[in-house]
Amino acid sequence: MNGAAFVVVFRESMEAILVLGVLYTWLVRAERRDALRWLWAGAMLGIALAISLGAALMGVGDVLSGDAQTLFQVIMSAVAALLIVHMAAWMRRHGATLKGVLERDAQRCLAPVRQWGIASLAALAVAREGAETLVFLYGIGVAQWHQGTRWDFVLSAGLGLVMAALCFWALQWTSRRFAWRLYFVISEALLLLVAAGLWVSALEGLINLGWLPAGMDPLWDTSQWLDDGQGVGGMLASIAGYRAWPPSTLVLGYIAYWWLVIMYLHVPLRRQSRDRVAS
Repeated sequence: MNGAAFVVVFRESMEAILVLGVLYTWLVRAERRDALRWLWAGAMLGIALAISLGAALMGVGDVLSGDAQTLFQVIMSAVAALLIVHMAAWMRRHGATLKGVLERDAQRCLAPVRQWGIASLAALAVAREGAETLVFLYGIGVAQWHQGTRWDFVLSAGLGLVMAALCFWALQWTSRRFAWRLYFVISEALLLLVAAGLWVSALEGLINLGWLPAGMDPLWDTSQWLDDGQGVGGMLASIAGYRAWPPSTLVLGYIAYWWLVIMYLHVPLRRQSRDRVAS
């Protein structure tokens, strides 16, 4: 199973389902079941938009060849890694107030002439998460897709979607705040590991293109203890970018990634602390 594909689809699907779940629950409690058709119509529109983006990405990738295709894959991997880190920071800033914001937006959209706004909220949520998912998956799996392991990749992504729905139901059933907080902490850590793997793939592409020097290659060889082609090592390679014999440039890039991520994620926390002190 492709662990990175599973983690990405699981987390992104959970966020989309969370938004739809909040809107659905609020509409039912507000006795506005007549607006539910707009909610589901928006969800379907969001899925269609995400699929369109996926088709466009695959089309561009197929048209390119040689170094141009490698460079496109490098760009997609780097963009996917940056999007994941940005999303983690955004959830840290807004996760606690997301439900209230959605409910206020839904209230403004319930006027008969503005019910299309419910569809827009759902469409934007699903399209946003779906588009991000497709960008992430393209960065993770384009090489596997062309190497003939596409069905393992598709199965992993599908399992992530199913598990997201089951996890959302379980968390809704428990209705415990700490369970949601624990979920976001664990999923954030896993996604940041996936982003690290994407960053490693981008650096490897630049090294293969000759745009970056490899440095000392390899810097070490741990294949006798943890092979990156199978078992636990293979899973770590898929999810977190582990390499058994990495060049020194890759190691430095990996260290730089985590330093920048830690600095970036702590900026919102420092700002929130200053705001609380000022108030």
